[in-house]
Amino acid sequence: MKSVDLASLLCSRLCHDLMSPVGALNNGIELLADETDPEMREKCLELLAESARASANKLKFFRLAFGAAGGFGEEVDTHEAQAAVEGLFGPERRIELGWAVSDDKLPKGAVKVLLNLALLAGDALVRGGRLDVGAERNGGDVELAVRAEGPRILLDPVLRETLADGAVDMVEPRAAAAWLAHNLITDAGGSIQLSDASSGALTIGARLPRS
Repeated sequence: MKSVDLASLLCSRLCHDLMSPVGALNNGIELLADETDPEMREKCLELLAESARASANKLKFFRLAFGAAGGFGEEVDTHEAQAAVEGLFGPERRIELGWAVSDDKLPKGAVKVLLNLALLAGDALVRGGRLDVGAERNGGDVELAVRAEGPRILLDPVLRETLADGAVDMVEPRAAAAWLAHNLITDAGGSIQLSDASSGALTIGARLPRS
């Protein structure tokens, strides 16, 4: 797949995820313009604030997960990554987040992989649950792991195959994160571990060798 194809996939994913909160912003503004009741205007403002916050959180996450993360240099502050994950999977998603990353900074590529794996695992928690995100350096290598556990876990077979084996044919926009994670890992000479589909929890691990 060409880099332009990947760019198109990532843009499609970003637009898809922003459509809902941006649409809510537009609806809220229209309602506010026509509403005269003070109580209803207050509710409109609450809707606008919530939608603006959701849009900002998604943009912050995708900037680190998909973008060049300009301004961070070769390593990224892991607290920024934690804030991005917490913003994306907030209380409204009914997902409890566990963060087990001891290093203050990690290589940019490792952070991008970690965020994309977290995105896949978090999206698989269709009825909420717990998402644990971990990373550590081991002899110069970086080991990454995410684990999703909840009442229903659904990782689409297409996403599973793309993450494990890459893409043979054209990748769908919903598989952009899986395709990007796979290629970041394999291009770095790393490896991917993925729990069996019949397992009660979803665990995704990756090892990135010292660059």
